[in-house]
Amino acid sequence: MKLPRTSYTEQPWRAHEFTRDFRVEDVWSFRTPGAGPGDFPVMLAAMRAGGRMDEQPLLVRALFELRWKIGALLGWDAGEAGLGARVGSLRDRLPDELRATTDGVAAGDHPLVPVYVLDDESVSELANKTVHTLMHLGWVPTGDADGGHELRMAVLVKPNGLFGRAYMAFIAPFRYLIVYPALTRQWERAWRNRDRAPHEDGAAPTR
Repeated sequence: MKLPRTSYTEQPWRAHEFTRDFRVEDVWSFRTPGAGPGDFPVMLAAMRAGGRMDEQPLLVRALFELRWKIGALLGWDAGEAGLGARVGSLRDRLPDELRATTDGVAAGDHPLVPVYVLDDESVSELANKTVHTLMHLGWVPTGDADGGHELRMAVLVKPNGLFGRAYMAFIAPFRYLIVYPALTRQWERAWRNRDRAPHEDGAAPTR
């Protein structure tokens, strides 16, 4: 479900310290019934187990494949347009204790690179010729009497000039009508099937 930007900006996330030059583009919520305050690592593990691109609907996969083909043709995703070249990684802004939270963590089968992960939030990033994008995942109380929590995703962007802003405007209908609804179904299903996901030992650092 789409949420107002304030539902991200009014939360006390560590990410605010490092992302003041990024714009909050989208905020989305995902239902996680039965979730408690300590279940964020469980949700992340469930998403890794049940959130692969090859499990997305055919239309979503086709959209991403088309985007990668166009990007390859026009050089949008070339090395000189990405992290450490056109823009610096957000990791360069972090204190050592936050950078250490993703040491050795692989990006998986998607292009987003892990930046940091805590007990109730995580950030990953992507940069190309169009935009520098951050995906923030947060674990937020629902306000229910049972102390329930839900997953929220915020997408933060720094478009690359007029071209980047035009690109973000062009893909907005595809995000809202196709990509985010499919992602909602996939991640909420991953939570329901979490008992099948491999749980990770080791505590995330506290805030």
